[in-house]
Amino acid sequence: MKSLSFDTYYKDKLLSIPLFNDLSSSLKNEILKKLDFKLYEYEENTVVIEQGNMCCNLYVLLEGVLEVHIIDANGNEVLIEHIEAPRTFATPHLFKKDNRFPATFKTVERSVLLTATKDSTFELISRHPDILKSFLCVSGNCNVCTTLRLDVLSRKTIRERILVYLLKRLEKGTSIVKVVHTLTQLAEYINVTRPALSTEFNKMEKEGLIRRKENNYIELNLKVIKGIV
Repeated sequence: MKSLSFDTYYKDKLLSIPLFNDLSSSLKNEILKKLDFKLYEYEENTVVIEQGNMCCNLYVLLEGVLEVHIIDANGNEVLIEHIEAPRTFATPHLFKKDNRFPATFKTVERSVLLTATKDSTFELISRHPDILKSFLCVSGNCNVCTTLRLDVLSRKTIRERILVYLLKRLEKGTSIVKVVHTLTQLAEYINVTRPALSTEFNKMEKEGLIRRKENNYIELNLKVIKGIV
């Protein structure tokens, strides 16, 4: 980990995140003046935050990708999601009474992280209703990611888990999904073995439920799939 200077490039990155993007120019200037923050660079495969640590800052990933894991009750490491820059993460935990991180965050590639103090963040959102509204919306979206994962894991069969995973990532009006996880990562995400996942994908393709395309795209046969999940 090393400190970085906050230049124009990172300023533009910061103000482009969903938390700040739609705010007025005057509010964006206020953020840059009032937010007490630091900027760090992390190498690939570095643990940024460990499960159980206290959340004392606002965290903004400006560059790179983070992998999020939890240790379950049986001591198994379970993949939750991948976080791609630029965006905030773990916002719902900043002002919770028990504000311990529920997961471990590790870099997948070289990443740049901005951390802003809890006090300066609270001052901004308490003084400016538009920032507060944006903060609540972003926090709600973080909870959606957790709900999505639980929906996948609640399914009994491997096929159902795969299909729910794919359907949740469909863009409106299309039948094609881009899979952002590798096969190994997806197996971790839906909590099955890699060979079992590969076997089920092959079966689904033979049965006409899906068709794998180039660049990790998958076309879904929605008419058939909707009768399964």
